[in-house]
Amino acid sequence: MKIVHCPNSRECIALLKIVMAAETIVALSTAPGMGAIGVIRLSGPESFRMVLESIPKIGKDDFVPNKVYFGVWKDAQDQDLDEVLVCGFKGPRSYTGEDVVEISCHGSPYIIGQIISQLTQRGAVLAQPGEFTMRAYLNGKMDLSQAEAVADLIASETKAAHRFAVNQLKGGIRREIQALRGRMLHFLSMLELELDFGEEDVEFADRATLGALLEEMKLHVQQLLESFQLGQAVRTGIFTVIAGKPNAGKSTLLNCLLGDERALVSDIPGTTRDTVEEKINIHGILFHFIDTAGLRESTDVVEQMGIRRTHDKIRQADILVYVFDPGTTSPQDLKAEIKEWEETIPYLVVVANKSDLYQGFSDMIHREHQSPNVHWVTLSAKNEAKENALTALLYQLAVGGKDLQSQPVAINARHEKILTSAMEILIEAEQLFASRAPTDLLAQAMRRVAYELGGITGEISSDELLGNIFGKFCIGK
Repeated sequence: MKIVHCPNSRECIALLKIVMAAETIVALSTAPGMGAIGVIRLSGPESFRMVLESIPKIGKDDFVPNKVYFGVWKDAQDQDLDEVLVCGFKGPRSYTGEDVVEISCHGSPYIIGQIISQLTQRGAVLAQPGEFTMRAYLNGKMDLSQAEAVADLIASETKAAHRFAVNQLKGGIRREIQALRGRMLHFLSMLELELDFGEEDVEFADRATLGALLEEMKLHVQQLLESFQLGQAVRTGIFTVIAGKPNAGKSTLLNCLLGDERALVSDIPGTTRDTVEEKINIHGILFHFIDTAGLRESTDVVEQMGIRRTHDKIRQADILVYVFDPGTTSPQDLKAEIKEWEETIPYLVVVANKSDLYQGFSDMIHREHQSPNVHWVTLSAKNEAKENALTALLYQLAVGGKDLQSQPVAINARHEKILTSAMEILIEAEQLFASRAPTDLLAQAMRRVAYELGGITGEISSDELLGNIFGKFCIGK
């Protein structure tokens, strides 16, 4: 894939389309390594010719798109290499919008290497990461937010992540952005018309309606910004650290959440000296749990290293689950222990463990220490099932009380950056409107908002942006 640098986004896309239209690309679309089958994909004007030259029994004139053909692939010496299935898709009715051919062969690295080598000798170019999907975007088969959803769909590890990716692929955020942008452009055209008739003092854009539109757009953009936390939680998971003093029951709690004896449990303090990390799926949200070394003063060099690592992990946490033993911890001591974390960690969950041994301490603790940043759970990690009060609270913290079915959601940091910029300009436009600023200044602000929002769907883009987004895809997609 050749990146063509140009200052104008429309010219950039036009040049990229010209360059790509002249090349036929090839790549292995299945995972590399030995397997039952391998799928090799081509896209470009010479796809059909390049493939059919190695399968004599399938004539080019007889090759019908959207049908599967069986044939024997001949190597460079005209010897049988492998039995293959071949399916072609005629552009624009294909994934990329170009002629596409997919070859299913046996998953031998040797066979795959030989087939790709022959195709490159005939003029095919090895595809770069994401180049097939970039061609789909450039040829109007999907917008930029949908293209990003393809990568999210491939990487999805939970039902919720899969659902969000599928919704984006169907145009979830695109519909919202296009609706907002369309209304903005309508009023912008009215303002532009006023500028054309400036000497006649004509008002085409109703100011009361315009003020209501700015307020409504701010509300919609703010809702999308607030959805970013949920989008990130579903897309990448929640970094959750379990910490506390030795013998508080941290490892027992991790084993309880996993439903398996993953971490060593002992009455000897300092058993956990390094982090133990596991992924847990809670109602479709992926939590990255880290069990850490107990926090205490120690002269043991190895344990000291583990405690330092615990502090490092806590500073990175989205959620800190602080476990304590109510039989050995007074409310005053607990308050001192968690004070340093409650203002720096996004969510602090304090777990009073061993409720089967100690009764009546919960109300006392709540009276002694109340904070909006601290959430309390009482349980017995030794006797709890995987589904308990803690998992219910963690799920609620992750989704922020939102319904996972609600749409749309700003899934990645690129969306958040664009929406943040759009919000800043909307606030500026609202201030201009309130101060009865000249029409040209208001029109300029609205133009900037429309430009920013166009960046989400790719109506406004650059070669650097496209290279950055599609460069993160796997090869063959």
